[in-house]
Amino acid sequence: MSTSTQSPSNSKPASPPPQSRGSTSTSVVSSSTPVDADLEQLLSREASAFQRELEVERIFKSFKLNPYDILNLGFTAKPEDIKRRYRQLSLFIHPDKTAHPRAPDAFDILKKAEAELSDTTKREELDAAIASARTTLLRSLSLPTNLADDDPRLRNLADDPKLREQGLTTPWNIMLKEKIKEVLIEEEVRRRKAIKMNLANEGLEARKKEEEVAAKKRKAEEDKVWEETREQRVDSWRSFANSGKKKKKQKVAILG
Repeated sequence: MSTSTQSPSNSKPASPPPQSRGSTSTSVVSSSTPVDADLEQLLSREASAFQRELEVERIFKSFKLNPYDILNLGFTAKPEDIKRRYRQLSLFIHPDKTAHPRAPDAFDILKKAEAELSDTTKREELDAAIASARTTLLRSLSLPTNLADDDPRLRNLADDPKLREQGLTTPWNIMLKEKIKEVLIEEEVRRRKAIKMNLANEGLEARKKEEEVAAKKRKAEEDKVWEETREQRVDSWRSFANSGKKKKKQKVAILG
């Protein structure tokens, strides 16, 4: 009997009190969680700061004549997409949140890009230049000009044997980006030449106006002098006329 009564106690050892087990786990969690949370927060801040600096550098490396490139948007972006992306990026690299020394300049570049894409006239001109670059590139590759960007012939362009023979192994998106850059630079050069020519013409017109004003001023001064010397001229004429009359009255002596 004694053996049977002791076997249950030997087969089921007494477990620790629930309270002590709970208190042990609580002490472990409470000692590790704050440290882990602080470390995770610190790493998150450092990662975020690093990403902000990378975004500032990306903006400066982007092609400044292409607002799509600056905002990292596709050419078919809708107005609401443009505004949304601008808000995201402007908040992300805002000088108050970024230690990067060129963050203010990057912020201004973003603002200018958003303004250009929000201007209907400027965006239409930009889209026309991009479309022209795309058409020119497709023609140079002997491809139809109505191909979509997701067409297999464009996706697999770098693998085309004929193009490989010509040394053209660059992917379509990179080729298009470079062509757009080339066309936009040409457009900007023409624009600056036109501005320079307009300024030159404006300068020429300004000089003509200055010459006209100077001529009118000289004419006015000459008229003033003419009026001021009117009495003097009249007196001189009267003196001359009177002297002529006296000579006529003198008798000529006849000899003989």
